[in-house]
This record gives sequence, C-alpha cells and structure tokens, in this order.
Amino acid sequence: MADVPEDAPEHCPGTTSEQAGKSSSCQGCPNQKLCASGATKAPDPAIAEIGEKLSAVKHKILVLSGKGGVGKSTFSAHLAHALASDSTKEVALLDVDICGPSIPRIMGLEGEQVHQSGSGWSPVYVDDNLAVMSIGFLLSSPDDAVIWRGPKKNGMIKQFLRDVDWGELDYLIVDTPPGTSDEHLSIVQYLSSTHIDGAVIITTPQNTSQIFPPTSGGAEQMCADLNLPLLGKVPLDPRIARSCDEGKSFLSEVPDSPAARAYQIIVQSIKDYCSNRVTEEQSAT
Repeated sequence: MADVPEDAPEHCPGTTSEQAGKSSSCQGCPNQKLCASGATKAPDPAIAEIGEKLSAVKHKILVLSGKGGVGKSTFSAHLAHALASDSTKEVALLDVDICGPSIPRIMGLEGEQVHQSGSGWSPVYVDDNLAVMSIGFLLSSPDDAVIWRGPKKNGMIKQFLRDVDWGELDYLIVDTPPGTSDEHLSIVQYLSSTHIDGAVIITTPQNTSQIFPPTSGGAEQMCADLNLPLLGKVPLDPRIARSCDEGKSFLSEVPDSPAARAYQIIVQSIKDYCSNRVTEEQSAT
C-alpha cells in the first residue's frame, strides 16, 4: 500500500487508502485520527515515479497463487526462460515474495549480489536478455530469515519498482507471494500508473494428476465460474523440481517432455494475449 509510515502497525492500510484510520489494524496507532480525517490522502509520488521508470516496459505480467507449494515461482521462472528464448526479446523477472524468495535458487543465481550504478540498482543477469531482481540478492546467506512487518515489505517493493535500472523490456514478470497480502495490494497500487497486461493464477488440483484428485471441479470449474480462460495444465514431473533445485531451465533440460510441451502451450497463449492487447490499443488510438 502506498504511503505506509515506517512505525505503522502490521497490516496498516496506508494513508491513501479508503480504510485509513478505520480498519481494525489502526486501533492504537498514534496517527489514527489524522488518517481518518482524510488529511493524509495525497497521492503517493512514487506511483508517478514508477510509471515513468517502467514506461519502457511493454508488458507486465503478475503471477499469483491462492496458497503456497503449487508451483507459482517455478512457473514464473519458466515463463521468463521461455520468453527469453527469443533472443530479440528483453525479459526481466521480479521476485516480490519478500519473506520466501526462492527465485535466486530456481534461476541458478544463489550467491549473486546486486550492484549500485548511477542509474539505480543493477539486476542480476541469467543471460544477456534475462534479468532478475530479488531480496535474496540482498541477504548475506540464503538461510537468512526475512521477518518484516507490512510497511517495510511495501517499501522494498517500491524500491524494486522505482530504483532498479530495468532498461527497455518486452516483458516484466512479477512473482508474488502466495495468498493475498499487503504485497499484492502494494504491487497493484504502485503499478496503477502503468498498465498491467494481466495475471496468471497457478492452482491445484487438476485432472491430469490423480495424486491430487479434484474435489470441487479444480481449475476448470474456477475458470468457468469466473469467466476466465484456462491457459493449460502442467502434469507432474519430478524432473521439474530437480531442474529448479539445480538452477536450470526444465524447458531446456527436457524439451520434449509432456510437461515442457504444456508449458510452451501456456507461454504461447500469454504471448498471443499480450500481442492482441497491443493491437487493440493501436486500433483504439
């Protein structure tokens, strides 16, 4: 959330929120009356700054899941690998899972560090056209625990979006934490002056695996209920986890496997969707 004071209580809705000074988390906060009065509801200047910073990013895609352990970060990493397999495209992967950053390990970048330049933080590169940023690069050890309240997590997300030298990108993929939390509200609000192409939701169970038999219709039923496209189903393959543990791309390691083909179909659907959005916007203008 925008404009969250450093000394704010956990789950502070932020000074620019409609719930400022009114939510249960505001009880006992010394700023409660001021926030409730509406005097603090000025737009966060960071929103405009982020809009300017990301104006050279063509497509922004969020990856979400309702719970942990369903392959969200794995999908984010492989989506980045697949998009970057086209050497004419510039791709970046931003890990905003502040308390559980797994992207450095999955991308084979553990031990790497972020460097400061005159134009901001420099992301870490997997390939010439694939950049990664994660709080994991700021920790002294991958075993370090990040135990932060909402305001500090929101501040880090703001810094990632505003201060990282992303350069010109075709795709920015944002790997979010599982569930719904401060981080999700923050990322959407901070990107409100840009345009987010969409979000990919990763979920189980699914009909291609009887290990997790669907009890409520699975992803297909969810998509039907919400009138959303089902992008695809990735069958379980233990080699996916092994590739992630080794920091390698499963799509490159086992390209002809059913799971890799399922990934490629999903990635192509995302690419087609982004291309269609560009066409629609050009027609509108």
